[in-house]
Amino acid sequence: MKSLIITVAGLSSRFNRDLEQPVLKCLYYEGNPYCSLLSMQISKTYEYVDEIVIVGGYKYDDLTAYITKYINDNKHKIKAVYNEHYHDYGSGYSLIKGIELLSKDTDEVAFIEGDLLFNEESVESVLESKRDVISVNNEPILADKAVVLYFDANCYPHYVYDIKHSCLEIHEPFTAVYNSGQMWKFRDPARVREICRLLTPEQEKGTNLEIVQAYFGSIKENQLDIIHVRDWHNCNTLADYQGVYQTLTR
Repeated sequence: MKSLIITVAGLSSRFNRDLEQPVLKCLYYEGNPYCSLLSMQISKTYEYVDEIVIVGGYKYDDLTAYITKYINDNKHKIKAVYNEHYHDYGSGYSLIKGIELLSKDTDEVAFIEGDLLFNEESVESVLESKRDVISVNNEPILADKAVVLYFDANCYPHYVYDIKHSCLEIHEPFTAVYNSGQMWKFRDPARVREICRLLTPEQEKGTNLEIVQAYFGSIKENQLDIIHVRDWHNCNTLADYQGVYQTLTR
């Protein structure tokens, strides 16, 4: 059984700076309600997986209402779960909540952050791979929005992210550095569950990279599939979304 976790619990603070009324950014659309980030993510992934676990928090009632109204065709695959710590924990707790809700017979699980848009061919490569997957993109590596992936001198992967969106640092020699595509596939769900079980209380409050790093940090580069996402957009702000939307509707 193939599962997918999409996390959309965050406060959308950067996105809401330019709006009169605050929204959950994955639900925002202009004109066509099916052009929200969530709808577009589901439409590009649902046929490749057996279940989609959506982790919400901020404006959770809006999320469930949107799913009920606009995701009718694919609703039989959807599970929604509430992250009660969306406002005081980091992004890692959303991933923990998603993992907790996975079906017991899940053989593999993919994880995609909910503010992304990508082309279907690339995400198909992630979801159909027979190996653990790390994704990368071709965008510039900017400290205010990028998650950095680098491989150390022994070809093990490491992630670097600044929650203040200010400055990024790598403190050791590396063989390669990428802008992370922020989507992953774990071929061993039992190991992911064990990693979550062993997290310290402080780690539970951290970012999802606590779990991602613990899983992938012991897997060498040649044992992974590194998928280059060709068409990749991270919609942190309203302007980011509008740029993507204009591309979609041209």
